[in-house]
Amino acid sequence: MTVPYDLVVRSRSVLVDGGWREAAVAVRDGLIAAIAEYDEELEAHETVTLTEGQVLVPGVVDTHVHVNEPGRTEWEGFTTATRAAAAGGVTTIVDMPLNSIPPTTTVEGLAVKREAAAPQASVDVGFWGGAIPSSLGALEPLWNAGVFGFKAFLAPSGVDEFPHLSTPELRRALEEIAGFGGLLIVHAEDPDALDAAAATPTSSAAAGASGPSSSPSAAPDGRDYDAFVASRPDAAEQDAIAHVIDGVRATGARAHILHLSSARALDAIRAAKAEGLPLTVETCPHYLAFSAEQIPDGATQFKCCPPIRDEANRDLLWEALVDGTIDLVASDHSPSTAELKFAGDGDFQEAWGGISGMQLSFPAVWTAARERGIPLERVLGWMSANTAAFVGLAQKGAIEAGRDADLVAFAPEEEFAVDATALAHKNPVSAYDGRTLHGVVATTWLRGRIVHGGAGELLDEGTRAPLGELLSRPGSTD
Repeated sequence: MTVPYDLVVRSRSVLVDGGWREAAVAVRDGLIAAIAEYDEELEAHETVTLTEGQVLVPGVVDTHVHVNEPGRTEWEGFTTATRAAAAGGVTTIVDMPLNSIPPTTTVEGLAVKREAAAPQASVDVGFWGGAIPSSLGALEPLWNAGVFGFKAFLAPSGVDEFPHLSTPELRRALEEIAGFGGLLIVHAEDPDALDAAAATPTSSAAAGASGPSSSPSAAPDGRDYDAFVASRPDAAEQDAIAHVIDGVRATGARAHILHLSSARALDAIRAAKAEGLPLTVETCPHYLAFSAEQIPDGATQFKCCPPIRDEANRDLLWEALVDGTIDLVASDHSPSTAELKFAGDGDFQEAWGGISGMQLSFPAVWTAARERGIPLERVLGWMSANTAAFVGLAQKGAIEAGRDADLVAFAPEEEFAVDATALAHKNPVSAYDGRTLHGVVATTWLRGRIVHGGAGELLDEGTRAPLGELLSRPGSTD
């Protein structure tokens, strides 16, 4: 007797093996059990046929999310963050070790995070650990407890409980991580370059990577966006990335550059990859969707560190994505309360830094890619297949028999106007507010079930495959 499938989803356009085909995707026990012909008769408890204009794609895997719970849950918590994720076609997130209190820099801190997330998660949730000066020498137990790697700042993070690493401490962290085969992910801005920029009369600096500035030498007009960009110059990223590359070369540790905003660092990254160094790189939707020329003075909803740079820079980031120099795109969803985000009435020195955009990240990147003639499958390569491979989630990132049935019905040509008050994020603040985007998420399934809340699982060492799959595919974006 044939056992019925739990779910069958039929679509005239399913992303399979990097291309599009008509298919019926059959699900049993949370896994993709078969990919059949569109018209094949399949017995199932539920059958869904996508409407014209909808395509079936794998769920997005967002490897850069700040949930902030516990400790700063008023900024964002696991209930709102994971509901926003599902609404945007994101079925897996990996949570950053700050800005929660305590930060995820100890095994005990990880346990607190997991306890907070477990009853609330609507999508699957994994966790990054943190490499701060006090945690060096004790990273392996946290790795063994299930984090996917360790985040480090090379300049002040903006929160006191997560201090940055000096260059010698960066080397120590890489040496330690190389010893157990882990991964260091780096906020790469150099504090000396930031200090030098803050000393110039054109800088409206923010000394912390996320938070407000305390620099007494900042320019008087903190509303000037160009002055804010000047306060976090390309040289800060270039110098910090050079330190990371030197450390990777010396230790053999695997490292990842977070939220690359400066195209001037691309030559060094290309050279490091050509050398065969185990280095990967991401950029973010806001660097691909916006340019400095579009940002009005005082519009602190656009403040992030490193900053959104000019249009020519954005074009070079897109080129680097297409040619494989940049490996993946992750949201860097970094929300705060509206009070913090608009502190100082448009003063970039005072406002909190970070773009709240996880729910919109997939449509935002697709919209910008579509304008450039880049097909949807490339976007999903950067935001699903490559992100899953990056953190070793072999069950995620593709519609393939045996993988988790994390599926999204997506209408790529349908438009919508962003209304920040209608988003599932906790605080109604968005750099995309009022912007028209292409790509509507119609339905999100997590392991074959429509996401309604509370169905997510916590990912740990049992779900983390050996790292390095992405590195074994140089230049791959599919």
